[in-house]
Amino acid sequence: MSLKVCVLASGSAGNSVYVASGKTRILIDAGLSAKQVAVRLDQIGVVPESINGICISHEHGDHVGGVRVLQKRHGIPAYANAGTLNGIQRQPKGHEISVKVFQTGAAFEIGDISVEPFSIPHDAYEPVGFRLQSADTKVAVVTDLGMSTALIRDKLKGCHALVVEANHDEDLLQEAPRPWSLKQRIRSRQGHLSNIDAARLIADSATDELEHVFLAHLSSDCNTPDTALRTVASQLRLDGLGHIHLEISHASKISSIWQRGKFSNEPEKQLVAE
Repeated sequence: MSLKVCVLASGSAGNSVYVASGKTRILIDAGLSAKQVAVRLDQIGVVPESINGICISHEHGDHVGGVRVLQKRHGIPAYANAGTLNGIQRQPKGHEISVKVFQTGAAFEIGDISVEPFSIPHDAYEPVGFRLQSADTKVAVVTDLGMSTALIRDKLKGCHALVVEANHDEDLLQEAPRPWSLKQRIRSRQGHLSNIDAARLIADSATDELEHVFLAHLSSDCNTPDTALRTVASQLRLDGLGHIHLEISHASKISSIWQRGKFSNEPEKQLVAE
């Protein structure tokens, strides 16, 4: 069975992406409260106890906020690199989080899903994106990055679905009532991707296999869903990639459930019974 992807939440208030094969269920990050993670998993027919692992991209609170309680309540193992573990342990109650340490650049297995963490530029200790594969399906999750790199483009190539950051519109960021220092941080090479940067990353890494892209981590005051969709879709059409399906992921609600060749909002327990 091919991989399924559902973005449970994406934004500065919390991030979590559900990825599942026929036998394995994992989360990429758990930045929502444990209660909210459970609520949103329930919406796709999944119980937290069935999650086989949480892969942590970096230590910021909107990516790890629910990990400690999820472990305490449901015994879910977490995976992170040494730099991210160091960052987690510097946080209040961070030492209560148990982590299996992976090496950035070295793939590891969770059940029948191969997880390959790769380096991305962001203002964290050792941030990573993830390329995941099971059977003949490949997906990648790459959010919270300030710029595209040759490594990132290489890891996204050949994927059937992507979760990619489209954080801000340049004009809306310029006009936003934010401190200049924060605007500079967002624009920096260790900050966040703009809509046009996201479009270029997708276009530069797209192959014939790419079907679906979730646009993620939209800023609440420096972007809008319509702006992000219009900007990215326009660039992809110019590059002859208008066939790629784009979907906005939200902070307040789950996305569709993507599976290779189809989309659904049906509960996971029904999809598994295909």
